[in-house]
Amino acid sequence: MKANYISEDDGLPFSKIFDHGTCYTYDDIILHPGYIDFPADKVNLSTMLSRNLSLQTPVVSSPMDTITEADMAIAMATVGGAGFIHNNMTVEEQVNCVLKVKMHRPGFVVTPAVLSPSSTLQDIDLLKQRSGFSSVCVCENGKLGGKLLGLVTTRDSELISNRTTELSAVMTPISDLITAASNKSELEMEELLLTSKKGKLPILNDQGELVGLLTRELMKQRLKNPSPGSPSLDTEGKLICGASIGTRENDRIRARALADSGVDVIILDSSQGDSVYQLEMIDYLKKNIPKVDIIAGNVVTQRQALHLLQVGADGLRVGMGSGSICTTQEVCAVGRGQATAVYKVAKLADQFGIPIIADGGIQNSGHVVKALSLGASVAMCGSVLAGTLEAPGEYFYQDGIRVKKYRGMGSLDAMKRGSDGRYLSESKHLKIAQGVSGTVRDKGSVLKLIPYIMHGVKQGFQDFGARDMINAKVQRENGTLRAEVRSGAAQNEGGIHDMHSYSKVLW
Repeated sequence: MKANYISEDDGLPFSKIFDHGTCYTYDDIILHPGYIDFPADKVNLSTMLSRNLSLQTPVVSSPMDTITEADMAIAMATVGGAGFIHNNMTVEEQVNCVLKVKMHRPGFVVTPAVLSPSSTLQDIDLLKQRSGFSSVCVCENGKLGGKLLGLVTTRDSELISNRTTELSAVMTPISDLITAASNKSELEMEELLLTSKKGKLPILNDQGELVGLLTRELMKQRLKNPSPGSPSLDTEGKLICGASIGTRENDRIRARALADSGVDVIILDSSQGDSVYQLEMIDYLKKNIPKVDIIAGNVVTQRQALHLLQVGADGLRVGMGSGSICTTQEVCAVGRGQATAVYKVAKLADQFGIPIIADGGIQNSGHVVKALSLGASVAMCGSVLAGTLEAPGEYFYQDGIRVKKYRGMGSLDAMKRGSDGRYLSESKHLKIAQGVSGTVRDKGSVLKLIPYIMHGVKQGFQDFGARDMINAKVQRENGTLRAEVRSGAAQNEGGIHDMHSYSKVLW
């Protein structure tokens, strides 16, 4: 008889960890390694965002007003994920964000700097200080989509002492520029840029209007960074775009306008999703805009989730009080540890064939690995993406550090702009903050950040022995994926320690 050398209590399956009345966060759990017989770059992280939408990269950006507007949604879809445009703005502004995403062509600069001919060199100086751009396209109306008149680069402007000089006087006119027609392929455009030996290639439509910009720097960055993979595209070949709405009566108008603009998926943005308001909204949306998937939430228990699944939700958003800027658990004493919430809700949602989004508590690639291994199909990021180039807002310096503002949607600042509806609050009532406002250090571009994070996630999957999301699910369900709860000392040991000084550089 063959001896069984492996003890059955060498680690535990998730089913035994999460059924004892204690809730856990991601840091409380550590996965055991598995057998490796494949390289990390062969790990397939393709997944479902909602009932009918798939992604190559299992990460989406949160619908927060300091995280996701058009630029973030474009960048996230470009790297294979998706962005959810926040609703703390007018219907027209949100619709315009969706249209901007749908108009964007992958491979171009997300938002090229554009000014009018009457703008001055001072405007370029200010633009460089705020966003780093030192070259601008000059359009008739001063906006992307306007008729291109010329281009101002550093060579045109840096030696001119009179900074009140208008751009029309110094720009290189369009007659002297190399441009590309928008109907050319990306490969043709790249070849044209390389053979022209120019730094920038404006992309024009048949009317001579600026629709995009390809730069030599962008091409260099693509060569240096890990491959972003395939972009997230809809059936018409346009970037996938999500948006959020509330559950008030006027949000029905917002939802219809978003559907007309081509939005692919709508999130019902409530901190506590188990409400009659959300059930009624789901019922209305499924009847009136049936081609748009509806993601409901937020929930953290199976009881909450069941109500939303029974009325037809196409996806669930899981998390309550686990975000870095959220104080709901502290203020309201309601919520759940995120690791437990993800595991429990995923277990129920799987019976309905519905994917879940793990929203909150994600700080690094290891947390994404844990969220996906626990049953989430997608991880939603807020703080991870805060401070990036594509996040809304302008950079400024605080204590010598380049930063951007970041705030929770439950902060008083956000509530003053209208997000109080997310917390089932009315403007006439006293507003109680369930979040904070602050600043986050500059993190560079999402186009670089996400591919590096995903490479870390692939290494995590390799380490615990899963080739893809389906294999991770099989291991989770049959108990071969083992884990343990870490003590406080074990968590400290797993982090950086015993160093006099160090610099934490991720890539």
